[in-house]
Amino acid sequence: MTQPAAFELLLVDDDEADLMLIEEALVLDGTERTVTRALDGNAALGRLRDPAARRPDLIVLDLNMPGMSGHELLAIIKGDQDLKTIPVIVLSSSRAPDDIAGAYDHHANAYVTKPVNLDDFLRVVSAVDAFFLETTLLASRRAGL
Repeated sequence: MTQPAAFELLLVDDDEADLMLIEEALVLDGTERTVTRALDGNAALGRLRDPAARRPDLIVLDLNMPGMSGHELLAIIKGDQDLKTIPVIVLSSSRAPDDIAGAYDHHANAYVTKPVNLDDFLRVVSAVDAFFLETTLLASRRAGL
């Protein structure tokens, strides 16, 4: 049996400390992941639409960033036929009900608040990973791949 490929994760946040903390937590988790960073929504969208770039298996997205915000990027991702199936975990300092409801209205798969409890964050990532990995494996089996 072949070993599954590493998860490709796109981490979109403009705060270097948050990027480092989340990246370190994902490494310590032990799941093989390739982490790509984008500092704002414009950079992330450019990466997502780059035909030479590997499509991420998961996006972790901050809402409050300069340029294109996470709100705008989430709406674009979930409204795009080619991108909408990529799971998105919103990671934001906002606890405002409108931000949380807005993220779920735009089909975010989870919403985690900062400062992040790393154990809770990793549980959410693992649950999303497991669900989408199982869904992908089932689809591959049905297609005979």
